Amino acid sequence: MNSQPQSTSHRILVIDDNPAIHEDIRKILTPEGAADASLAATKSLLFGETDATPVMEEFEIDSAFQGEEGYGKVLQAAREGRPYSLAFVDVRMPPGWDGVETVTRIWKEQPELQIVICTAYSDYSWEDMVRQLGRSSSMVVLKKPFDNIEVIQLAHALAEKWKLTREITAHISELDKRVAARTAELNESNLLLKRENEERRIVERALVQSEERFSKAFNANPIPLAIQSTEDESFTVTNRGFQELTGYSNAELFDHTPGQLGLWVDIDSETDVVGMLKKGHSVRHLPCQLRTRAGEVRDILLSVEVIQLSERAFLLAIFEDVTEQLLLEKQLRHSQKMEAVGQLAAGIAHDFNNMLTVIQGNTSLILSDDPRPAENPLLESILRAAQRSAKLVRQLLAFSHKQMMEVRAVNVGELLGSLSDMLSRMLGEQIAIEVDVTAGIPPISADPAMLEQLLMNLAVNARDAMPRGGRLRLTADPVEVSAAAARINQDARAGSFLCIAVADDGEGIPPDVLPRIFEPFFTTKPIGKGTGLGLATSYGIAKQHEGWIEVQSEPGLGTTFKIFLPLTPVHVQAAVAARAESDSVPHGTESILVVEDEEAVRSCVCTILRAKGFKVLAASNGVEALSVWKAHGATIDLLLTDMVMPEGLSGHDLAEKLLVDRPGLKVIYTSGYSSELVVAQSTRPAGGRFLAKPYQSKLLMQTVREALDSQPAAELPN
Repeated sequence: MNSQPQSTSHRILVIDDNPAIHEDIRKILTPEGAADASLAATKSLLFGETDATPVMEEFEIDSAFQGEEGYGKVLQAAREGRPYSLAFVDVRMPPGWDGVETVTRIWKEQPELQIVICTAYSDYSWEDMVRQLGRSSSMVVLKKPFDNIEVIQLAHALAEKWKLTREITAHISELDKRVAARTAELNESNLLLKRENEERRIVERALVQSEERFSKAFNANPIPLAIQSTEDESFTVTNRGFQELTGYSNAELFDHTPGQLGLWVDIDSETDVVGMLKKGHSVRHLPCQLRTRAGEVRDILLSVEVIQLSERAFLLAIFEDVTEQLLLEKQLRHSQKMEAVGQLAAGIAHDFNNMLTVIQGNTSLILSDDPRPAENPLLESILRAAQRSAKLVRQLLAFSHKQMMEVRAVNVGELLGSLSDMLSRMLGEQIAIEVDVTAGIPPISADPAMLEQLLMNLAVNARDAMPRGGRLRLTADPVEVSAAAARINQDARAGSFLCIAVADDGEGIPPDVLPRIFEPFFTTKPIGKGTGLGLATSYGIAKQHEGWIEVQSEPGLGTTFKIFLPLTPVHVQAAVAARAESDSVPHGTESILVVEDEEAVRSCVCTILRAKGFKVLAASNGVEALSVWKAHGATIDLLLTDMVMPEGLSGHDLAEKLLVDRPGLKVIYTSGYSSELVVAQSTRPAGGRFLAKPYQSKLLMQTVREALDSQPAAELPN
């Protein structure tokens, strides 16, 4: 049973200036009734539809009588979405566009439109039309007059071609869309893949950089580091710091344990570390001792942490070498102890000087008034004991760096040369003395008497270390102390120094005694053979000269003391030149204000001055002295004042206030130790004389007389 005929519709545009042509084409393509047998046969021949029910195609025909009009209708149909599939175009259509120009313009807008060129003349050859139109696959030429069957065949064939072309174009467009969509998907996937690859490369590059940074930081870190296996604690990697610490190369350390190399001084250290790690604890700053390849023992703080490297567990060991730090701490504690002892000694010396001033002053006053001093052996004994005590106090002050210095340029070569003669007589013939001084050493700023005392103390100490005789060597050389060398000794500093060495080949100093040799009253000599102040005094004199002493000693091989003194000038307060005492004791009638907080000292001084004819006013402190000055200032000729007093007014401050009122007032400063004069600018006397305690009555009177007779008052040098 056959299906019902299907009907399709194609739009055809006839562009011809002859209306008859329009009518003929319309009659041919749209006949009334069914198609005749010849048409069916023709279609069957064209499309091979022998068995199926023929498709009855319908044509919708529009007309245009000029090329411009046809061009406009083609554009309008396209805008409406009902484009033409075929156009019959006449070649001649005066006066406007001809057929070729019309087709050219139409194809620019609708290139898929099928064209039938209708012509009765040979205006254009086929070659000419193809050359002008540029294509031939969508165009045929129909000669006028044309046959009906030919028109029908062309209409159906070209309309079907247009339809197939549209379908193919649509299908291709759809395929293009699918391809574009798939291409976009592939591009996006490719972009994601590229991004992932780039991210992977970035991660890999960062990992390489991280490993490189870790390797560089690990190797360049000055702190000794080592990575060990968690299984047997053997070394896998060590940095340069660890190799320098132990003295082993990385190859020598690799795959060896600390125990195999004998690094631990105490095997319990390794046991403690292993025990803590097994309990899951981290090791932090565990004090240990490590033995280097050269056999040197180093103090370290050990820290161990478990780390993950390449998905494996390792031990990161940090060896912080604190050997020098502990040494410096030990030296600092020793220095602080010495400083504390020095402060104590200075305080004792200050108070002791006040008492000795009373003893010496009163004793000398009695002896000076007694016409028969030889018949007073007890008083002479007291005075000699007081003088020996004063010497002991001076040693304490030297140790505490508070002894008065008289600084001048000292030629060390000449000093050692003259000292060697004295030492030869003092040490005895069994001690051979050698002096070696580098030529051209510049003079140094020092107190020659104190420097001689320092060297004599060391020489006597060397003699006691050589009971059967030996050799004592005195050398002097300029040296440069580096910053690294200065760090070893707490007292040292970098710079240019003169090194005076006192070396003996005696018994040496035991290691347990060596750290204490400069402590005051510490001695290993039998009772009665030493006070324990010789080396302490030497230490203090070196420090007061802004230098230090280093000791090298080994039992049985002798001892070398090296005194380092700066080659640059030493800025210290110079002392007033010693006064030559005469047999006569000065007298006077002037008025003197004595300011002293120690009642015994004040009473003694006032008694001595009054005994020699002076008028004396007394005050126990600066505030009281201002009251005395207010009442009797016009009659006072000289101020004799202690430097340090209570009530917040020092001797210098008091003198400044009185000198404002009386610029010509004479001033004598006195103190138990001279460093009070140079502690700070506020306590440094701007003028006047200085009299150190303890003193005898004769020295007191000489100083008073000199001050009263001076014009103007002497300026104490800075």
